[in-house]
Amino acid sequence: MISIYTQVEQGKNWLAKYRGCLPIFTCVLGFTETALIPGISAAGCTPEDRKYTACADAEFLYYGAEHQPQYPLPPLTAGASPVLISRAVVESLKIPVYLFNAGLPQSPAVPAIDLGGSPARCLSTGEAIALATVKHLLKQGLIWGDRLAAQVPQSYLILSECVVGGTTTALAILSALGIDAIGKVNSSHPICNHQQKWDVVQAGLQKIPSSSDPLQLVAAVGDPMQVVVAGMAIAASRSCGILLAGGTQMLAVYALITAISQAYDLFWQPNQVIVGTTRWVAEDPTGGTIDLALSLDKIIPPLLATQLSFAHSRYPQLQAYEQGFVKEGVGAGAAGIAAHLYQDWQQYQLLAAIEDQFQRLRQFNN
Repeated sequence: MISIYTQVEQGKNWLAKYRGCLPIFTCVLGFTETALIPGISAAGCTPEDRKYTACADAEFLYYGAEHQPQYPLPPLTAGASPVLISRAVVESLKIPVYLFNAGLPQSPAVPAIDLGGSPARCLSTGEAIALATVKHLLKQGLIWGDRLAAQVPQSYLILSECVVGGTTTALAILSALGIDAIGKVNSSHPICNHQQKWDVVQAGLQKIPSSSDPLQLVAAVGDPMQVVVAGMAIAASRSCGILLAGGTQMLAVYALITAISQAYDLFWQPNQVIVGTTRWVAEDPTGGTIDLALSLDKIIPPLLATQLSFAHSRYPQLQAYEQGFVKEGVGAGAAGIAAHLYQDWQQYQLLAAIEDQFQRLRQFNN
């Protein structure tokens, strides 16, 4: 149920260490106006829909299907929100959930911890976030990493995200850090819109002076989630395990962790940190996730993926994942990994729990 694609021994050791452990599931919510570019993301049919995707996913993750949401799950081009996967696991296994608002245009209708951030402007401006805000968010990440780690000294944290347009800001951060990421990132589209992403990223990078300070790079072309999760992982890795929940976006966060820890002399434990995603991301023929992980040549992370399949799902909205739609989000891949680690769930158990979520959502909406 779990495949390891890079740093196999380190990945095996991590899995063995945390087998049978109940984690904490966190989701850091953020927004970038990059998401409003027509066609940049499929996480919401229209730019207007995409303004509310993070709030909608947070509500569903926290409350589940039988809740009248203030922000309903947005219509997608195809498929169903990956939050169905995450909710199925956290509900069934009673995993504690913490939500963090790193910078949204509106407050989510859930008990979320407000970190005092702000939404990012489009990265093409080269002035995405105020540097003072980036520094503040890093401090908040370090503080909360310590607090959360203290609750699971023998277990691990799942650090997930919900940022529409986040694979484009990931490409920007990776490129700004000097990592060859062109053509390697993923997207919620069945065929990745590499050229569109790269055009946006180039527009942003051309407007900024070359800098070796990773916080200045986040301020220029990043999003508010990235620096929060980096701070959380740095602090928490000192005393517990870390599962960075996502594909491209978390590889960018991992690169940031390496750069921030060096630039600001912050101690962290790389052997405590893995990146966990879905098979649809890790094996995406229109991306290059494994190559991207190997491109982080200073410290290559173990890249793992749940082998969850929707090939035999009774719902076409879930089968759409097998055609390359959606792929990942809100820690879906990490949730699948956690279900196998904690309760030894197999394919049929995971699929049944996810289909149950989908069925209940359809019944509640009818």
